[in-house]
Amino acid sequence: MQRKTLTAQEIAKYIGVHVDTIYTMVRQREIPHVRVRRRILFNVETIDAWMRNQEQKSLEAM
Repeated sequence: MQRKTLTAQEIAKYIGVHVDTIYTMVRQREIPHVRVRRRILFNVETIDAWMRNQEQKSLEAM
């Protein structure tokens, strides 16, 4: 069974940014995430949809 959630370190690698960027985005509520006690987790399907949405916004702004 494939895991559906990733940690901050894993999601940073997944989308190609530094982990500090991920934590900043979490603090500013810019990226969808869930907190489980002290852990911050990211649903892969949600992140993929969020990235498609961000790409669409960028294209519309052109």
